[in-house]
Amino acid sequence: MSKGKKILFLGVYGMEVVECGGALAKNVLNGGESYASIMLCRETSQPQVRNAAEILGVKISFLNFEYGTVDLSKESKIKLIKLIREVKPDIIITQDPEHSFHDLDPDRRPAMTLLLESIALASRDFALEETPGLSPHPIPTIYYMTPHHPNTVVDISQVWEKKEKAMDMLESQMEFSGMHFDEVLDSKAVEILSPGYSQLKNHQEKGRAMHRVLDKAVHVYHGLATHGHFALAEAYRREGNFHLQELIK
Repeated sequence: MSKGKKILFLGVYGMEVVECGGALAKNVLNGGESYASIMLCRETSQPQVRNAAEILGVKISFLNFEYGTVDLSKESKIKLIKLIREVKPDIIITQDPEHSFHDLDPDRRPAMTLLLESIALASRDFALEETPGLSPHPIPTIYYMTPHHPNTVVDISQVWEKKEKAMDMLESQMEFSGMHFDEVLDSKAVEILSPGYSQLKNHQEKGRAMHRVLDKAVHVYHGLATHGHFALAEAYRREGNFHLQELIK
């Protein structure tokens, strides 16, 4: 990634800002500006997500869509278009279309269509009266987060501790994850992944312990495994072709 970029992350759920936190934090470290906006985040969870973003150096906002009601209305599009025209990003990171099709989290599929439609319309003479003083912004480079078929990995070893500290802030998500892991994982198997798991006091601690295991496994896989070059990396899929003046290493 080039230094000093303006990156806008358009997320559906709060934890996603941390999932992309390595690339966002590294951009800030390199002199750039990183922004994030979350479509669906409960009011009680927003302070936690805000604290996580602060650790990463990300300027965050919440669009406050309602669960189960994400649609393609003009009003919904304008929320995103206004944000894009205000920030004027060089790069947008958002969820992967392919991933969204069979993810059973509510609102993922309509959110994906809404996001792509809004990115496209933000560059056209659409809703200019509803966004006074804001001119159309050309479609920036788009990267999809946590894709099934990545074509890009970003070395995040330098900001790994920031990313882990940011994940620590998401207490509600960790508690939810802890309950889930207790339901689906065999008690003996989970000790292989996280020794001492059964002795942890509550679901929040259990969720965080398992996320530490998952975080390292995923990032080592994309970074060092399969003949990789980095200790820890985030995976992305860039939309479209890479346009290069010459081949790069």
